Amino acid sequence: QVQLQESGPGLVKPSQTLSLTCTVSGGSITTTYYYWSWIRQPPGKGLEWIANTGYTGSTYYRPSLKSRTSISRDTSKNQFTLHLSSVTPEDTAVYYCARGRFEGRHLVYDYWGQGTQVTVSS
Repeated sequence: QVQLQESGPGLVKPSQTLSLTCTVSGGSITTTYYYWSWIRQPPGKGLEWIANTGYTGSTYYRPSLKSRTSISRDTSKNQFTLHLSSVTPEDTAVYYCARGRFEGRHLVYDYWGQGTQVTVSS
């Protein structure tokens, strides 16, 4: 059973950098064919994919957020981390990490973290 757990600050000031870490247990982030994602849900809105890191360490970013986003991983700790710079109140959301695998052209998620609320406010 794969488990994912998000950790990070619940409150961030505008213009600061938000860093969230996902700790994975029950499976390795280097397991072939799996992709590890950050996804968020702003209040009253739908889910929004932010970034992936793949089993080889490759990275993919949402184009609209690419200039402010980076994702890294620590294979020794089985963790991957999202960094989102220059945050604004529009970045307020519940942030999720998830595991996915491509089925055709679509990335299908099978395990999710419980989510962590991040509020951007002064």
